Amino acid sequence: MPSICVYCGSRFGADPTYREDAETLGQWIARNGHQLVYGAGDVGLMGAVARATQDAGGDTFGVIPGHLLDREVGKRDLTRFVVTETMHERKKVMYMNSHAIVVLPGGAGSLDEFFEVLTWRQLELHEKPIFLLNTNRYWAPLDGMVRHVVENGFADASLLSFYEVIDTVDTLTDALARALAGQA
Repeated sequence: MPSICVYCGSRFGADPTYREDAETLGQWIARNGHQLVYGAGDVGLMGAVARATQDAGGDTFGVIPGHLLDREVGKRDLTRFVVTETMHERKKVMYMNSHAIVVLPGGAGSLDEFFEVLTWRQLELHEKPIFLLNTNRYWAPLDGMVRHVVENGFADASLLSFYEVIDTVDTLTDALARALAGQA
């Protein structure tokens, strides 16, 4: 089954729409027979997307480094639950077990995850679609920064084609459906 890697915050953030969008995405993942791949936490948006996927009958694959089991309240009732030694291993296992990547609002960890898969795409290590869910323009400053990097000659303009900024969950799920068509 096609798997969607979701990077997102271990907090809910200041806007309740972030949580609503995480839950809506989780429900869509389950209803469409996809697997959620995520950071295995039961807190913040991570917990919200996982619980919504589970409640809708979906398959969940969580990956968490041992040192975060308590801090992120490792969600052990997932379909698959993997404990890694390092953050880098966590990111690699999540990436390797996904067909598409979605970045919901989040903090430094979500930024790290986004830039790693974006860099790997730039280096032609993969062709997986990367989507930023721009709930209430949350990722607009990030997109502006990447454009600034390109405009100032530190990256080729092709970098901008390696990810898509999407403003609503409905538009995101349409894009995911197109991207995942035929993948298994």
